[in-house]
Amino acid sequence: STQSTWDSSGEHRCRVSILPHRISDTVNPTELAGAFDQEAAAVLLARIAVFKADTEHLFDVLRWMDRHLIRLVAKFADYQKEEAATLRLSPHFALFPQFIYHLRRSEFLQVFNSSPDETAFFRIMLDRQTCGNCLIMLQPTLHSYSMRGPPSPVLLDSTSVQPDAILLLDTFFDVVIHYGETVAAWRNANYQDQPEYEYFRHLLNAPKTDALTIVKDRFPQSRIVECDQRGSQARLLYNKINPSVTHTSVTQQSYGGQQGEIVYTDDASLQTFMEHLKKLAVQG
Repeated sequence: STQSTWDSSGEHRCRVSILPHRISDTVNPTELAGAFDQEAAAVLLARIAVFKADTEHLFDVLRWMDRHLIRLVAKFADYQKEEAATLRLSPHFALFPQFIYHLRRSEFLQVFNSSPDETAFFRIMLDRQTCGNCLIMLQPTLHSYSMRGPPSPVLLDSTSVQPDAILLLDTFFDVVIHYGETVAAWRNANYQDQPEYEYFRHLLNAPKTDALTIVKDRFPQSRIVECDQRGSQARLLYNKINPSVTHTSVTQQSYGGQQGEIVYTDDASLQTFMEHLKKLAVQG
């Protein structure tokens, strides 16, 4: 591919890019699997789905995505027929189903609570941004800050919401700083202003510094939102995480003693999604 530009001095520049591609004379699934880019494929499928969503009903678009995902898993996974527990995906395909799971729940397809202008903006950004930025839109990144150790990435799951931790969620459009219930209580008590709790002040400042670093060179610039656990703005986090713990999955005996935050939603969890995917993929 070639790209012609003019630099600041008025000189014409022509850049030529050459990309190598593997060519196979056979249709061996093993050889094809080695060349599969699951991240690029997820972004491509998302863009096609968004294009279809402009002219087709959402139910038909979701069915179309499901059929492609089931065929892909049935073709390239290792399993014994009619035995879902034996299904295994290679590293080249392992993340692809969860990309599609988060795409199904994203604002690109689920337009409830979004104005037509917002939906159009989200979809335009999905078409114009780089593959890396589009992956953040599909499956946001989540980091945890606590006194138990240095900041670290955690699962985009309701079990990652802990009262003594601060979470930093990057959805590309929003960068959310979520304070756990205990951390918010300490902050409201102004412990960070006392000299003996200087480490707590550093804990509060760390996600803010990282959030500013994230949005510094991003265009359009992301909105930074600070919220407390179970606060009104916390929905920005709860709408993105996998609802592995919901009001329907918590028993009366364990209510209040579960690990993570209860998410009040009727959406299926990633675990349930994968179980159904495995059952359908091994049937053929």
